[in-house]
Amino acid sequence: MAHIPPLSTLRALEAAVRLRSYSRAAAELHVTHGAVSHQIRALEEQFGVKLFHRAGRGMAPTPAAERLAGEVAEAVGLLRQAVNRLEAESSPSTLVISTLSSFFRRMLAPRLDRFTSRYPSVTLDIRSEERLADFTTDGVDLALRYGEGSWPRVRADPLFQETLLPVCSPAFRDRHGIETLEDLRRVPLLRHRMRTWTLWCRIVGLEMQEPQGGLVFDDSSDMLDAAVEGLGVALARSALAQPDLRSGRLVRLFDIDHAVDWGYFVVWREDSLKRVLIERFRDWLVEEFRQAEVVAP
Repeated sequence: MAHIPPLSTLRALEAAVRLRSYSRAAAELHVTHGAVSHQIRALEEQFGVKLFHRAGRGMAPTPAAERLAGEVAEAVGLLRQAVNRLEAESSPSTLVISTLSSFFRRMLAPRLDRFTSRYPSVTLDIRSEERLADFTTDGVDLALRYGEGSWPRVRADPLFQETLLPVCSPAFRDRHGIETLEDLRRVPLLRHRMRTWTLWCRIVGLEMQEPQGGLVFDDSSDMLDAAVEGLGVALARSALAQPDLRSGRLVRLFDIDHAVDWGYFVVWREDSLKRVLIERFRDWLVEEFRQAEVVAP
């Protein structure tokens, strides 16, 4: 009887065949390029067949690899259906939600009591994390993500788009006498690792390079907290800044903003056995944000 290779090895083969790349397969599976290469080499040695050959800078699967990958994909699909069915039967009213920590703190947490009041029998298992959830292995039913909405093999329903706008505390504005765009040259600017001031300045016609030194953040919510404390001007995402703008903890400096291509999405698998529950939560989110004038009517 043939020894069946580990599932992780077979998944590495399937991903490499489907993506036509060891590197992309490694990124999808959250392992190294070397790990994928090692797993495929182990399969070749076990069965004595060639599974890939080099084609230019990439790796091309052989017919044997194509056949095995197709059968692995079918088998993984059956396993996924069985596990999802068991999970749905054991916790039919539990929704596992993966969300960015900044989105949870500023947008979701202040509203969740209204959902739990409306649907008291539903349990929400909140996982605040920065990484993209794996709907196959992590047990996540729904993810709230910021991006272009083009994640593979999942459905992404848009919640809202955003604009970028400079904000600071009222005391900081008054202390530094900020009135015009030119005043940004002489005050501390708070920076986000993934969002530069340079592009915004170019669009609004301010010739200014990315500031050097100062405070840099990888979390948008932390950057806004720093702005509330009077540490500088933040280039804020409009939705995340909305609670502080409404409360007066932050003020918008100019009547200028910049629309961005990215937005927030409800991400989920259409074959989920919890589809009804997912759609209920999604519809509630859209309703909440429309009432808060975050979602366009």
